[in-house]
Amino acid sequence: MRAIEITQPGAPDVLRLCERPIPEPKAGEVLIKVHFAGVNRPDVFQRMGSYAPPPGASDIPGLEVAGEIVGGDLANTPFKRGDLVCALAQGGGYAEYCTAPVQQVLPAPQGWSALEAASLPETFFTVWSNVFDRAQLSEGETLLVQGGTSGIGVTAIQLAKALGHRVFATAGSDAKARECERLGAERGINYKTEDFAVVVKELTAGKGVDVILDMVGGDYLPREIACLADDGRIAIIALLGGAKGTLDMGQVLRRRLTVTGSTLRPRSADFKGRIAMQLQEVVWPLLQQRAIKPVIFKTFPLEQAAEAHQLMESSTHIGKIMLQVA
Repeated sequence: MRAIEITQPGAPDVLRLCERPIPEPKAGEVLIKVHFAGVNRPDVFQRMGSYAPPPGASDIPGLEVAGEIVGGDLANTPFKRGDLVCALAQGGGYAEYCTAPVQQVLPAPQGWSALEAASLPETFFTVWSNVFDRAQLSEGETLLVQGGTSGIGVTAIQLAKALGHRVFATAGSDAKARECERLGAERGINYKTEDFAVVVKELTAGKGVDVILDMVGGDYLPREIACLADDGRIAIIALLGGAKGTLDMGQVLRRRLTVTGSTLRPRSADFKGRIAMQLQEVVWPLLQQRAIKPVIFKTFPLEQAAEAHQLMESSTHIGKIMLQVA
């Protein structure tokens, strides 16, 4: 099969088209003939040498795919050969064939194309796990999304809005801020020209937001604490602004604040399987109703994976970057 390998840690040009053996699915895994794969920040970090695959996972990048089941351990599963599915993979998505634990496989939402379905797993698993599971965004509560036009951001805005929450989002330009509003944010905040903490406090009559989804870290933390409501929660999923920040522990104590974080890739298939069941129950009906829509910025052929990574690193995109494989 054709695949993209990381020849050595480095810039996007270390990604090279190669030929690899078709992977053999293990017990509890399915083999998927990949039609499309998503490009995500963890792929970039892996390429740079700062996010190694977990033990036993493929060294080929790519954490989400959609395509046709062509083999694997299908006994006692709802799937059969030929089904169009999307999956959260442990790795190996930038290839013509990919294996995935059956717990992490979901049917493509009815009416969605393979391209659209491939844009779902990484961001929806991540947002559900962090915003609704760890941070427990509940009825009547508000959400601030940092990086509202990223793949994670457009998912978080649309999902929280579809479930009835007030949502605010930051972005790096006025045009991107307006795009956040088009996707469902009550207010898009240009973090280059506005102080998001001041704007959020104004929009919430001084209360602050209940949950913040943070992929920046670093010097954002003090301002996030400042605009968090009492009993508020910050869920950190990436550290684009640095791994160290200042935390006012006095406010944490007095106002009962929670700062948490997680990375999804090292978690067990059973853990991810529980997320998949929640997504299929709560979110998949919203997808099939088109209450949540795919936001796909650009699709590259597999052999142009390096160009896709260059675009990801430029942060000029809105939504998902995809690879066409089949």
